[in-house]
Amino acid sequence: MNKSEKLADLRHFLARYGLPADRPPIPLGVPAADAILGGGLRPGAVHEVFAGDWGASGFAACLAIQASRGKPLFWIRPDYEALEYGDLSATGLLELGGDPHNLFLLRAPDAAEALSAAADILACPHVGAVVLELCGAPRALDLVASRRLTLLAEESGVTLFVLREGARPEPSAAATRWQVSSLASDPLDDDWGAPRFIARLTRHRLGGLGDFTLEWNSEDGTFHQAAAHSGAVVSPPADRPAAAARLRRA
Repeated sequence: MNKSEKLADLRHFLARYGLPADRPPIPLGVPAADAILGGGLRPGAVHEVFAGDWGASGFAACLAIQASRGKPLFWIRPDYEALEYGDLSATGLLELGGDPHNLFLLRAPDAAEALSAAADILACPHVGAVVLELCGAPRALDLVASRRLTLLAEESGVTLFVLREGARPEPSAAATRWQVSSLASDPLDDDWGAPRFIARLTRHRLGGLGDFTLEWNSEDGTFHQAAAHSGAVVSPPADRPAAAARLRRA
């Protein structure tokens, strides 16, 4: 089968299942990153964000704001994650340039229920994006579950970001995998300064990899290339169970 025949077969498959043949990518806003990604993040796909520190949740939120494009944004968390990492704030989403009216926070008893909820929401094409926050390595999140989520996302066009905290990369069907750490904001910025991230693209099913230093612009809802500065980084809250345990051991 030659290239043109493969493309025709793919279009037939997409038409059969009611899938658009060409969904425009979601540009991050940084030319170097978008070039590697083929124009931006692939919509209707699963993207993993692994936490190097507490900044990964902010990075996932920024990506979700870009991917939701004014549609509802669902953030799903098991009870343990909510206890460990604190409550999410709609005001924080507003500070990042998102619309709190489009944010829906969903709590689940455990990881298995959170995965089930994510699958149900992904089946609705009217949703813009979903963030599924999971800690550690839950048994429910195996390769089969990852493939199922990928198929649902591809069918509906809803983009899923799986935020992994305290976890190591494992086999998955994700389109991209990011390892993210926070970076000090520019000390010359007003107020708290623009959020900055060191984002390492460690897996990309359709292309190359790379390391990027990104600064989020809440005014235009895109990332800009950032240079490293010395400055203050907010410390993690010491009243969370994990942080408190580390302090006791220290």
